[in-house]
Amino acid sequence: MKTGAFNLYLDFRQILDLVRQLPINEKIKLTRELEKEVKGNKLAELLTAFQTDELSEETINEEVEAVRKGIYKKKKTD
Repeated sequence: MKTGAFNLYLDFRQILDLVRQLPINEKIKLTRELEKEVKGNKLAELLTAFQTDELSEETINEEVEAVRKGIYKKKKTD
């Protein structure tokens, strides 16, 4: 089967009508693909929101080491 690219404008209602005509297994595939896209977008938004130049790797390592020491000290006293 030959595939090609088509430029066709459909509004949301038209797309929804087309999707409703799909067999259930195709709807499931479509749902999975849309979920992947949404998750990818959400992850990109989160990474952008938390991106910072204020923390260096050294600062992060120091904090990790401090937390580890606190956990170790707590385990020793328990």
